[in-house]
Parts: sequence; C-alpha cells; structure tokens
Amino acid sequence: MSALPTPVFIEDPADPRLDDIRNLNSSDRRPDLPGGKGLVIAEGPLVVLRLLVSRFPVRCIVGYGSRLASFLEGDVTTALPAHTPAPVMYEVSRDTLKEVAGFDMHRGLVAAADRAPEWSVDEVLDQVEADSQGSGRGSIVAVLEGVGDHENIGALFRNAAGLGVDAVLFGAATADPLYRRSVRVSMGHVLRTPFARFEGKTTTWQHGLGALTARGYVVVALTPNTDTTLQEAIVQARELSAERMKAQGVEGAAPRIAIMVGAEGPGLTEHAMRAADMRAAIPMMPGTDSLNVATAAAIGFYAAI
Repeated sequence: MSALPTPVFIEDPADPRLDDIRNLNSSDRRPDLPGGKGLVIAEGPLVVLRLLVSRFPVRCIVGYGSRLASFLEGDVTTALPAHTPAPVMYEVSRDTLKEVAGFDMHRGLVAAADRAPEWSVDEVLDQVEADSQGSGRGSIVAVLEGVGDHENIGALFRNAAGLGVDAVLFGAATADPLYRRSVRVSMGHVLRTPFARFEGKTTTWQHGLGALTARGYVVVALTPNTDTTLQEAIVQARELSAERMKAQGVEGAAPRIAIMVGAEGPGLTEHAMRAADMRAAIPMMPGTDSLNVATAAAIGFYAAI
C-alpha cells in the first residue's frame, strides 16, 4: 500500500462522506447490516490497524486530529499489504464524530471496509492445511451452533486467536461475525482468523461435518450431559484422528480436532451431538450448570493444544 494520505478535515456532521460510519447504533440503518451496505466497522487504533492488514478493502478512516496523528506516527504503512489502494482519511471533531456515529465509545478512531467474498468450508480447510504443512503441529478448529450473541462471537474469536485455533466454522443460527460489536470484542481477530459457514438449516447443517472427518478431524461436542470428561475425550480424539489419518496413508500425523459448542442455555442440538464423534464435559463445581460459551470454548481449545 502506498503511504496513507493526509487527512481531510470535515466539520459538518451531515457531510455524505461520513455516511460509511453513520448511525452505528441504529438497528435498522447501521452500515454494517448485511442487508444494507454490509460494511465492516473497526473501532480504536489496534482494531483499525488489523482491518488495514486484513482481506477486507478499507474505504475510509475517520478520527480526531490527535488520534489520527498518533496513528500515522506509528509504523502503519510498513505493515500494510502492497498494491492496495490507500483509504481516504477524514479528520473530525469529537462532537462531530459522536453525532455521526451515534455514541462516544470508539476511542476516537473508526474505519469502514467492504466485506470480502465469504470462503467455503473446503476453502478454509485447504488454507489451514497449507498453512500448517511442514510445521509438525496439529490442527484445531472451532465449530459453533446457534451462538447468537455478537459479543460472545467476538470473545470466542479472541480466545481462538490466542490459543492457536486455525479456523472457526459456523453451523445454523449463528450470529454475523462481522457485526461491529463482534469485531470490537474480538480485538480485530475476527478479521484475521479464517471462518466459513456450513450450508443447511438447524436440522441439516450437521451433514457438513463430514468435510472435517474426511480430512482426519475428530469432532468433540462440549456438553454437560455426559460422563466423559474433556481430558478423557481429547485423549480419545487424538487416537481416533491418528487412525483416520493412517487410513488415508498418512503415518504419524499430528492430531486434528474440532471443538464444537452451542448456544448458552440450550447448548448444542441433539442433531449436532449425534453428528459429533464424541461428547465431552468440563468438570465444574456442584451447583454450577454451565459456563459462558466463549469461556467453555477456550477451555476446549486449550485442552486440544
């Protein structure tokens, strides 16, 4: 990418050049609504930088003068992909940004980008295999069903990035991972961790798990309704993955494990649990029936490392 341009000052909150970040709190007019503009919104210097180096083409960056100045003082351009058009940059006052965005909790810097074409499950798994080739490490992917809370989605992506999860795959009834709150809570990791959606509805998407097992993955469903502990299940999953890889002519392959979690409250559907290779429970103290889904997933990720 060429050097970022000098910011253009905008005083009028009604200026149409600010429309990409307008009404961020509006349920039916927000620019990141998939049925509307379908943009990706990043807030704060760190998340904006992660957006700039992602596969999503950035349209504009808007911020206070001081925030833009400190952002540009960093080694921003050295981290950016080459041959990518530089986004326009607009400087605004605090009052203007608050009026346009609809709130004042954005750390003084906001960026908007176009969505990139979604990857298929096979494309994501191909990328995971290519990235891990020759590394000697196994592969961990997350599978989500019915997780509708955007902040849980964001927290799960942040946990996935920190614990070495290679990809996140979505079953039916899972929230949009590119919603502004998901991007913010993930600290921008949703922009860099590969993700894809299985095709199908609530009772049929599970057929897509065959794409994982065909590649040697073992699907472990987290649920409190089993006597098998997570530690026991992971030992079994590693052995089963090795058997599957051996059947494909690959000796001594590192294990491939998929950790599957469901919505808080109802958990995984019976259809999803039947499609899994095994079920696993996280041991908890008496009187505690469940954990936050992002927390439970993180424990599963760590156990599978």
